[in-house]
Amino acid sequence: MSQPPGQPRLSPQFCFSFGTLRDFLRLSRSSIDDSITQNLNALVTPARTGFDPSSTSKRTPRSFAEPIDPEACQSFKEKVLFPSWKARAEVLSYCGIVATSPDPDDPEATILELEKQRDRERIVDERLDPYSGRFFPREARTQSLALLMRQERAVENIVRSRTWDVIQGRCGTSSQSWQDAMSNWEAAQKLNKGDGNPTSS
Repeated sequence: MSQPPGQPRLSPQFCFSFGTLRDFLRLSRSSIDDSITQNLNALVTPARTGFDPSSTSKRTPRSFAEPIDPEACQSFKEKVLFPSWKARAEVLSYCGIVATSPDPDDPEATILELEKQRDRERIVDERLDPYSGRFFPREARTQSLALLMRQERAVENIVRSRTWDVIQGRCGTSSQSWQDAMSNWEAAQKLNKGDGNPTSS
């Protein structure tokens, strides 16, 4: 069974390294969600009776995939799928906050400020030059990150819905949505973590 990449160390530098950020999301999705059918097939217990040669003379429709033991399904969701989703959600949430925060370390901040200054000093006369009113400043890296986060959140929702449909079909679980299942798992995780902690007075 595929293993997702480990949780990256979250920092603004990680978020602004768009290639690294995209690679983490892509690898995590490809190892778990994009290969969900193979991951679920790996949960099917091999037959104890051994190979039956006559089985090759019958064609079994692909749609009748062998059902998976509910406990194996639940274990896969709790130990592999949901932690993978949570890791990606934390990255998207953290980088979303970075995208809306001040960015004093932007290496192009001085260039952006110079461009704005030049724009204020420009003489705009569209009668003499119809293009003189146009100004296309370069984007700050926070704006580029915000756009990337919007795109990745949309992709994440599509990927999760598709993965959940496959799991529902193979595991024969309830009609619970992935959002509810994930919320229940996160709530259970918080309760389990809280078990050993002394209650504050």
